[in-house]
Amino acid sequence: MAARIKMTSLLPRNLSVVIRPAQYRDLDGIERLTQESFAALTPQGVCFIKRQMQWLHRWYGFIKCLSWFPNPLQYLFCSYVAEQGRMLLGMIQVSPFNRTRSTWRIDRVLLDRGVDKQGIGSQLMRHCFESILEARTWILEVNVSDLEALALYRQNGFQRLAEMTYWEITSELLSELAQGEPDLPNLLPVSNADAQLLYQLDTASMPPLVRQVFDRNTRDFKTSLFGVLTDAVKQWVTKTEVVSGYVFEPQRKAAIGHFQVQLDRKGIAPHVATLTVHPAYTWLYPELLSQLARIAQDFPQQSLQLASSDFQPEREEYLERIGANRIEHTLIMSRSVWHKLRESKFVSLEGIQWPEVLQGLQPARKPIPGGMSWVQQVQQLQQQSTDRQTPNKSESANFGCKNCNLEASCEPDADAQQEQ
Repeated sequence: MAARIKMTSLLPRNLSVVIRPAQYRDLDGIERLTQESFAALTPQGVCFIKRQMQWLHRWYGFIKCLSWFPNPLQYLFCSYVAEQGRMLLGMIQVSPFNRTRSTWRIDRVLLDRGVDKQGIGSQLMRHCFESILEARTWILEVNVSDLEALALYRQNGFQRLAEMTYWEITSELLSELAQGEPDLPNLLPVSNADAQLLYQLDTASMPPLVRQVFDRNTRDFKTSLFGVLTDAVKQWVTKTEVVSGYVFEPQRKAAIGHFQVQLDRKGIAPHVATLTVHPAYTWLYPELLSQLARIAQDFPQQSLQLASSDFQPEREEYLERIGANRIEHTLIMSRSVWHKLRESKFVSLEGIQWPEVLQGLQPARKPIPGGMSWVQQVQQLQQQSTDRQTPNKSESANFGCKNCNLEASCEPDADAQQEQ
């Protein structure tokens, strides 16, 4: 540690920090940052990180080739590093959250211990905000006890969106839940034809603000042929199996519950499940968990992990009642990004041919600028022509005042004419 701090201090102070995409030569430095950031993990977690970095060393060339054309694994390792001289100061990894890539997710931010974490971390995040123009919203998930990370994210505009609680159901409790017979008469397997039903269920299960940030559509619940092949290869390599299903309500013709569980066939890692239940059908929680427990009985005995959010109080209440253990409490944060200058198309007024566009509105002669409108000019001309006319003998001149109206006639009186 002392040697690294000394090497950092020997760097020129005026040497700027460069943010660039991660390369193969950065993997050793990323592994060092990962070990420092997760030094407090259990030995099992450290072994998982080592296996992940070994896999990344082995398949980096293939992953880099996949990033050159559109495919489900295009952003499998979309990372940027902060470098000063030849010293790696930090790394950020991001990925699209939905299929339209309007919302992106910050997967992890790794920073060296001897640097200004607020400064380097802010530079990494702002580089992603400015370079990934299709992202309108950014989200991330952070542990509530990680005060340094919370301060960094709040400094860069992230705000609280939802709170997540992760639960663990022991293998003994799973055996007890598996003894019950789940009452799910309309349990169906999931296919691409059910994407609209799953999208409607996902929309109904979230509050409006979370639904707006996630910005999912029907495409997010479909799987392409390339995705099916990729998932099959991934399950074969990792020795896992994925089982999913949904509960159909025939009267409303809608999906009211959905589950997906990833089962470990080696018996090393715990099983991981995701649940989506319509708010009007919370009685499905015991039935779905019994179904998950029965599925897990065919695999090595391991615990089952699943999550609940703060807008799902029924799920948290049920998990507490059956004796599930809280293992982690996290916070989902979001931030909106507007790219006004980059997204707007610059139009030069000089390039527009106004005479060709407005040929019918060309003036016949050059207008004379004046301070009054043409209506006032017409009224003034009419008044001048009226003043020039001389009244005839038969015409009468009217004089008006506030208190009286006088009428003077130019003709002689009728009685005077008779006397003459």
